[in-house]
Parts: sequence; structure tokens; C-alpha cells
Amino acid sequence: MRSSENYDLLRTYTVLRELVEKYGFTKEHQAMERAAEFILSFQTDCGDIRGIYGNQYTPNYTAGIIELLVKAGFGRDPRIEEAFRWLLSIRQEDGGWAIPFRTVGAKFDGRLMWSKTVEPDLSKPSSWLATGVVLRPFAASPRHRGMIGIKPAVDFLKSMLFKKDNYPDRSAPVYWTSFTFPFWFTDLLSAADSLSQLGPSRDDPQIAKALEWFSDNQKKDGTWELRQLRSGGDKDVQPWSGLAICRVFKRLYG
Repeated sequence: MRSSENYDLLRTYTVLRELVEKYGFTKEHQAMERAAEFILSFQTDCGDIRGIYGNQYTPNYTAGIIELLVKAGFGRDPRIEEAFRWLLSIRQEDGGWAIPFRTVGAKFDGRLMWSKTVEPDLSKPSSWLATGVVLRPFAASPRHRGMIGIKPAVDFLKSMLFKKDNYPDRSAPVYWTSFTFPFWFTDLLSAADSLSQLGPSRDDPQIAKALEWFSDNQKKDGTWELRQLRSGGDKDVQPWSGLAICRVFKRLYG
């Protein structure tokens, strides 16, 4: 289903998550420079990073990749700005995001991956799965996190906490409390991490509900034992997730 080249794109993204989120790699490291150039070679004239879904648009993977490059210090690269503009251009009319081919009812399979790029139906509702991922680079970028234009997406994501998604991918509410670190798809922690940087305060009813869940599920010794979907074999994933939770509380409580 996938060419070796495009699988390499996915694997490069996977490894960058570890290097940036756990070990603080930045563009000062030559490996990061090479990785960024490799990834950005997949950028289309539209501004998106295409290939992980074949010929199809991937706002979720484009955003996930851009988030890491911003955190690694590439935020002022013109190609990163192009990607931000593309993400804003492909929003649903309600202000959030969805995986474009899902908005027209297409199924994800090998034929779709290599068929003509499917244009989205922007009138369809947003997806919390996609919106949560796409908001992450905006939260990571000081130049973009205060944009008025993303407020509808922030409000949408808040409103969908603990609810079923509008599309079939990871749609069940249980995925809100099924975690991954470094972040991959949207879950309660990745959403809280972004929202805590995008404006809502701890007094917001939806944010308070998320914080309450983490408080209720904290162990007596102060740690958390979360249901992990992807650990990459890391036996220390629980402390990493705990650190991410502490960062959320630190931002909101000072």
C-alpha cells in the first residue's frame, strides 16, 4: 500500500517525536537539519505535507510534523509559514478541521491513497480527532497561538471533550482517555496541553472537567497510571505522561 519513500516519511515523523519531545533536540543538531529538509521535501505547492496518506490531504499529519519543527526552532522558516496558511485554508466552515476524504464519505484504503486528491466538503462538521491535532502547532508557536481565527476551533474542541466524534476514526468517547506520549492522535491530555496555551482558563467549565478527570485519576503517591495506546516500547511512558499533566496544571495554576 505504501512506497518505501512514504513509509520513510512516517518513520521520520515517529522518530522526531521522540527526539524533540523527550530529548529536546533542536535545529542546532545536524540530524534535525537533515530530517527537516527530508520532511519538507514532501511539501506540495499548496503548502501541506503529503505522502503518509498517499495523494490525500492530511491536515493531521501536516500539523503533527509542523508542531515538532516549530518546537525544534524552525518556526520562522517560510515553508513552515506556508504550512500554517494551508491549515487555515482547509478548515471546515464551523471553524475546526476534519480529515478531508472523510467529509465526502470515502473509505481509507489502497485505492484511495493513490487516486486523485479528494477535495473536502467544508460544510460538514469538524472532527475532534483532527481538530485536536491541528491545534497543536498553533499552541506551540508564540506567533500563532493568539490568532483570533482559531478561536472557533478552540471552542469546538472544548465542546467535544468526552464525546463521540463526528467521523468513524477513533470516534468512541473511550479514546479521550486512551493516551499516547509523545502525542499522536487527540486524547484528553494532548487536548488539555494545547488548550492550556490557547486561552481558556482553569475556570472554563470544560477545562475544569478535564482537570477534574486528571485529579480523580491521580494515585496516592502523586503519579498516574494511564491507559496507553502507543508507548513504542518505552517502559517509562507513565512518568512522561505524568510530566505532561503537571505542565498543564502549572500553566493554568502558575
